[in-house]
Amino acid sequence: EQNNEVEGFAQIDRAKACGINFLDTAEMYPVPPRRDTYGATERIIGNYFKARGDRADWVLASKVAGPGNGIDYIRGGQLKHNRQHIVAALDDSLKRLQTDWIDLYQLHWPERSTNFFGQLGYRHQEQDFTPLQETLEVLGEQVKAGKIRHIGLSNETAWGTMKYLQLADQLGLPRAVSIQNPYNLLNRSFEVGLAEVAMREQCGLLAYSPLAFGMLSGKYENGARPANARITLFSRFARYTNPQAIAACSRYVTLAREHGLDPAQMALAFVTRQPFVTSNIIGATSLEQLESNLGSLSLELSDELLDAIEAIHREQPNPAP
Repeated sequence: EQNNEVEGFAQIDRAKACGINFLDTAEMYPVPPRRDTYGATERIIGNYFKARGDRADWVLASKVAGPGNGIDYIRGGQLKHNRQHIVAALDDSLKRLQTDWIDLYQLHWPERSTNFFGQLGYRHQEQDFTPLQETLEVLGEQVKAGKIRHIGLSNETAWGTMKYLQLADQLGLPRAVSIQNPYNLLNRSFEVGLAEVAMREQCGLLAYSPLAFGMLSGKYENGARPANARITLFSRFARYTNPQAIAACSRYVTLAREHGLDPAQMALAFVTRQPFVTSNIIGATSLEQLESNLGSLSLELSDELLDAIEAIHREQPNPAP
């Protein structure tokens, strides 16, 4: 919520000048989600395309929302990944984005109950949810119609990812080309089961929260709460602020500074270098932050530093899943 359209345009212009060509958004954005701001991020991006006339230069991604998460104002609540909701969400996103197609259309989170958004363990629940085949068939129709070019998953599990891929192969339906899940120094749970899936199935990770809501930048060290920062403004973002995560974060920040590195750049460079990562999705608030993030592209992490990172990880693995 901290950005306006003018600031958004400036950041997109700067990113493009540095060779960035991927924009990721969602119907639900900005976050935290509110009725008054629903769809605002897509509208800003759509206005950018209209002003610059460069839509074809971008790989554009968006997402259809799933059930829950306190968003009963979207299509009356009770969201499903069925024809009614996918088609309505997609058509509305296309209007806001002022484009005829979306390059990558993702299921923002599973309709079924499973472990995502920081839930560590899986707790099985018998429930009715839209069959995955039906969801794939609807998405396939939208690909044939030219509204989307590829499909992707998000906040998905190894079972869900493989099931979607299996059904696609069996039925000749679109194959998920990516999975957008959290991945950062405080949450490397993707490596446990999904990294092999990403590599063997060519379904690469779009890593979100690579800075763990900014915790890995070091700006929240020693309890600091800088003005206009996410964790300062929005109490719901507590995923990376448990005691174990704070302790591990301090060790990574200290390690970066001992090696003369900016902590945020080290954290981003670690994510970008992973072979299963297709894109490292940053979320800068200011141009200054964007410049710092872009600087991570040329940062090479030494073997000594990587060994030190692994040592911390072994002692405090995934403190904030």
